[in-house]
Amino acid sequence: MKQILQSLRTGVTEVAEVPVPTVSRGHLLIRTSRTLVSAGTERMLVEFSKAGLLGKARAQPEKVKQVLDKIRTDGLLPTMEAVFSRLDEPLPLGYCNAGVVLEVGPGVTELQPGDRVASNGPHAEIVCVPKNLCVKVPDNVTDEQAAFTVLASIGLQGVRLLQPTLGERVVVVGLGLIGLVTVQLLRACGCEVLGIDLNPRRLALAEKLGATVVGPGGDPLTAASAWTESRGVDGVVICASAKTDEIVHQAAQMCRRRGRIVLVGVVGLNLRRADFYEKELTFQVSCSYGPGRYDDKYEQGGQDYPPAFVRWTEQRNFGAVVAAMQAGQLKVDEFITHRFELAEAPAAYACVSDDPSALGVLLKYSGTAAVTHRKTGEAPTGIVSTAGAGGQPLVGVIGAGNFAKMTLMPALAKTPARVAYVADLNGVAAQHLVTKYGAGKAVTDYQVILQDPAVKAVFIAVGHNLHARFICETLAAGKWALVEKPLALSPDEVRQVIGAVRAHPEQHLMVGFNRRFSPFAVKMRELLAGRSEPLAMNFTANAGAIPGDHWVHDPVRGGGRIVGEACHYLDLMVFLAGAQISSVAAAMMGRGVGVPEDKMSLVVTLADGSIGTVNYFANGSRSYPKEQMEVFSEGRVLKLDNFRRLDGYGFRGFRKLKTWRQDKGHAAEFAAFIDRLSQGGPPLIPVSELVNVTLASFAAMTAAREGRTVRLADEYRDRVDAKG
Repeated sequence: MKQILQSLRTGVTEVAEVPVPTVSRGHLLIRTSRTLVSAGTERMLVEFSKAGLLGKARAQPEKVKQVLDKIRTDGLLPTMEAVFSRLDEPLPLGYCNAGVVLEVGPGVTELQPGDRVASNGPHAEIVCVPKNLCVKVPDNVTDEQAAFTVLASIGLQGVRLLQPTLGERVVVVGLGLIGLVTVQLLRACGCEVLGIDLNPRRLALAEKLGATVVGPGGDPLTAASAWTESRGVDGVVICASAKTDEIVHQAAQMCRRRGRIVLVGVVGLNLRRADFYEKELTFQVSCSYGPGRYDDKYEQGGQDYPPAFVRWTEQRNFGAVVAAMQAGQLKVDEFITHRFELAEAPAAYACVSDDPSALGVLLKYSGTAAVTHRKTGEAPTGIVSTAGAGGQPLVGVIGAGNFAKMTLMPALAKTPARVAYVADLNGVAAQHLVTKYGAGKAVTDYQVILQDPAVKAVFIAVGHNLHARFICETLAAGKWALVEKPLALSPDEVRQVIGAVRAHPEQHLMVGFNRRFSPFAVKMRELLAGRSEPLAMNFTANAGAIPGDHWVHDPVRGGGRIVGEACHYLDLMVFLAGAQISSVAAAMMGRGVGVPEDKMSLVVTLADGSIGTVNYFANGSRSYPKEQMEVFSEGRVLKLDNFRRLDGYGFRGFRKLKTWRQDKGHAAEFAAFIDRLSQGGPPLIPVSELVNVTLASFAAMTAAREGRTVRLADEYRDRVDAKG
């Protein structure tokens, strides 16, 4: 199918061929009929992408500081690679979509195939949208009108925050699409409206909708004063897009005492205290379509807010907009100035940027995109089924997120393997990786990979909660599996994985414990070989803060940062000691922090008598190195600094190892796995060690919460066989 993509790096807007999305739980698959181009948000994205690196840096000064911190800790080249990688992935454009439901996923009962709907889907022939971001379109509302639903909801949310009452006088600054919608909604509330803009055509439209207008030749402050007989306006809704702070200043000057200002657009916000202090003004920034926006549980999880407590969510705002269209209270037909076919998208964006008369720019879709509807158990289409040239092992990648984009795919490109497929529900991300690295095919259904007999191994880089399931399915499909850490999120999932390994002993299972493959870790193990005493190890992770509502902290989706990341350091200790973990004690920070679970100290004992501590702290500075380790052994010390430098103290013939860039072992790990796939041999890491480290991470959480030392053999004896 075809979709409009914007390159943030080159500034090119293109109509690209990408995989048709696959419907998932709580989502709908929609064939697009019309989409509306946002002259505000989308134009800003296009203009940002066309700016050079210096222009992009000036537009995002907070990102520049993050880059400088990363350069200090990780080095210049890895930092620039990360920056360019993030800019390199194309960005889907659009969020105002109207179309027909093709298919509904499990958990969707409100809508059915054949229903016409409006949604925040992008500019694409087929879109997959969460049910809470869709609304059914009444019969007497056209597809063109319905395409305005989401954008109009932005204006509606601004009006709701203003809380206008009958007879109040309100100023609307900026008479673009959202501003003109806001004028109508305020008029429907019984308000008098004063519209301000520089565009004569938009002023004329606002006047036709019942507003008094002030054009470029007038003084807004004088006009507002005269309009209210010097009392001041009751409220101002700012729908403009500008960098100046003057708009908010003027809005404050227009207001009466205790007036209200709501910002819907994007303007400078260096607020002047006197403006708000003297009149006790209220200022609020409106968030997009309404309550639920950016709440992952609402948008992606389908968890609604009770109407008795949250009367107007973003979906209910969508519904209110189409109801107003149905009743004739909200009219948008006169806003339409241009219509383009999807293939003419670059011309449409040029029109939005360059034509002052452009207002409502609609894209039309022919409806010819092919969609294959599959029944359960039906074989997916599009299997590549071709062996790699010259004996190259054929592999598949499930997941096209940051790890696949920035680490996995670049490393695989340097191995003899050929990537036959990249699968992801985000078809744009999958297609980008296929194109960039010359892989075989982008798909949105991972079953295509599992059912291709030519694929010998699968790299799993999906959400933590899917790891165990995908491991079991991959092994059952007769393929080797390398899963990014963690192995699983619960003892029950570990038991399932062990069962799959035992049922398919010919298939290898590997977890992405890459640090043991780093040249620094390999050298450390070499230097410690032949010792006669246990080790004392200390690892400090300056992990960096992650907001408390991030998925990684969700015990169901992410498992927490100790299970999801600190497992790396537990594995490294197992590797260096050559022995498995026997017990774990831990303490987490107490009250006074938002997320205590990522500020923990772990103390582990290993079977050979070695001991180790892992200090995992997320409350440090990003300018400080992320990972440091010390190993004490028989009068000697090894000190590892951020996988860039290793210093030895007391070792004969060894003082230091330094690399020109950080090396955490990813490339060596993937190369070793592909070599083992081609040449044969035992698993790179015994399954018993994979299980041991995973259970140790669970034990750490139990120990911290319950204030006790957990012996793995006793804690998990009845639930899993830790020997694998």
